[in-house]
Amino acid sequence: MSVADVPRADPLGGACGVLPTRVPLARGADAARALARDGAVVLTGAEVTADALVVAAATVLGARLRELYPLRERASRDGGPVHLHADGLDFVVDVGGVPTRRRHPDEDHVLVQSVRPAPSGGASLVLDAYRLVDRLAEEDPELHAFLTTVDVDLYGAWAGLRGLPALPRVARHVEFTRAGRRVVRRTDGAVPLRRDPREGYVREMLARFEARVHGLEASLPRLSLARGEILLLDNYRCWHGRDPHEGERSVRILTLRGEDAR
Repeated sequence: MSVADVPRADPLGGACGVLPTRVPLARGADAARALARDGAVVLTGAEVTADALVVAAATVLGARLRELYPLRERASRDGGPVHLHADGLDFVVDVGGVPTRRRHPDEDHVLVQSVRPAPSGGASLVLDAYRLVDRLAEEDPELHAFLTTVDVDLYGAWAGLRGLPALPRVARHVEFTRAGRRVVRRTDGAVPLRRDPREGYVREMLARFEARVHGLEASLPRLSLARGEILLLDNYRCWHGRDPHEGERSVRILTLRGEDAR
């Protein structure tokens, strides 16, 4: 990669960055308030087990829980950066002849537990996408209009993935749920709709959006999760990513839908 290919740091990242508060898991009500205020919270004092993520979700979200999706474990050695994104995938498998959903496009919360922190690097970054979209309305009205008014195929770039439905998932990057919650999406899978007469424009705006997001990352605050700590995110509001790392790193991830999800 040449110097010209490296995104310039965008100072807007500092204005939209989130450094989540650490709250003991035992203080579920305090964690819920921090999550509502900031869109993210770090839960401390959890066991380093797969059950801990389910317990954490129930402790903080309580009766608002509706659907949990299968736990995922992610391990990497000398990993590259993971750019800012919101979780969500339209992924269905056949289990004993019954279609079974393993991921949902409208997961509204995500929990990430540090199982093995990297010896070097691997810090997490979190961005308040609500704040970003509001700022874009003033700073880049054309991009804001694209995100709020233009339909795309959210996962069309991954059409060959087994389990991903052939039916396009059509949506805008910014939408609202029936309960009035704003959803701000960010996925590397978005492509123009098939035979969209604006295909060239859509590709141009998707590239502009990606460049803007990548440029924000350098200005965001960094968060290093200790072993066992859990980052809980409002997935409709906040995007997350991580820095490159050296050595072994592993996390467990749980996504879910609550009562206000689409």
